[in-house]
Amino acid sequence: MVILDEIKTDLQGAMRAGERERVGALRLVLSELQKAAKEGGDDELTVLRRERKRRLEAAGAYRDAGRDDLAQGEQAEAELISAYLPAELSDAELRTIVEQAVADSGAESAKDMGVAMKHAMAAVDGRADGKRVSGLVRVSLQA
Repeated sequence: MVILDEIKTDLQGAMRAGERERVGALRLVLSELQKAAKEGGDDELTVLRRERKRRLEAAGAYRDAGRDDLAQGEQAEAELISAYLPAELSDAELRTIVEQAVADSGAESAKDMGVAMKHAMAAVDGRADGKRVSGLVRVSLQA
């Protein structure tokens, strides 16, 4: 529970500094992490990724509705959550991992996409978005 402790410490610091927006965002994240720990379900990184994705989707919806003020708040929360996540893989690193995973899986055509994705996602270990991985697997299988 390293991330949970780090967020608690950051929450206390934000409260002392009077950063209302940051306090609110950290409380929401802390609540989700504690709920996941109590339910015994997802690990911390999975919860953080899910929450970041929710914030980014909400920001997009607000932008589409013409509410840039609310979109900026959601975007700021997503960036705050991203600070607790490990760095994403670069395109070159991801391409190398995907090519190796496709070769290891023995996938040869688009019909084998599921097998290749299973190997690729295991190798990526959450350090890249599934859409990016899927796109690269698809390109690799077409080549």
